[in-house]
Amino acid sequence: MKVKDLLNQKRNDITLVAVSKTKPIEEIKKKYNEGLINFGENRVNELVQKFNLLPKDINWHMIGHLQTNKVKKIIPFIRLIHSVDSMKLIDKIENESKKFDKKTNILLQVHIAKEKSKYGFNFEEVRDFFKNQLDESYKNINIVGLMGMATLTNNKNQIRKEFKNLKILYDEIKSLSQKNNQKIKILSMGMSSDYKIAIEEGSNMVRIGSLIFGERD
Repeated sequence: MKVKDLLNQKRNDITLVAVSKTKPIEEIKKKYNEGLINFGENRVNELVQKFNLLPKDINWHMIGHLQTNKVKKIIPFIRLIHSVDSMKLIDKIENESKKFDKKTNILLQVHIAKEKSKYGFNFEEVRDFFKNQLDESYKNINIVGLMGMATLTNNKNQIRKEFKNLKILYDEIKSLSQKNNQKIKILSMGMSSDYKIAIEEGSNMVRIGSLIFGERD
């Protein structure tokens, strides 16, 4: 699918992140020249390599599981980390960001799927964090929203329910965040297989790979 065709299918307030993992530099350049500016990677080493070789006005998104020992490699240039799934990782991003004297934008990954293999905070952990733990100790991170991945299933009702529940939590967190000056504005949910449902349920950031680049080998 051409980028412009996919863009025409969504509202103007939705950010499209092109999932470029495993794709060669030439293909990413082509999509960049077609107008895409946000690209998502799930492996740190590949992300760093592509950052070094591609135009510097690209907004890079870390969308895969992030190990704490690799955080420092992406802090200098990353636009948004979607996959922040533990307090340990939050603390590491805070500490590494302080070294670079910058604030790093992050999303809290919430576990909404039935698969236990997927990462993320549960709903109560997210509520607790915003009610009790987000204080002056975090000066080098901006928590700007939530991210969730639905169950890999053909059951659209189940997918819709999972997205709907995350949107309810997102609205709740937006209200709580007003107390600590965090600007919650991003709800990242929806991929190639379910982005239309995600948008219907309130997503304003979708992560699309195969519909843009084609199926991976």
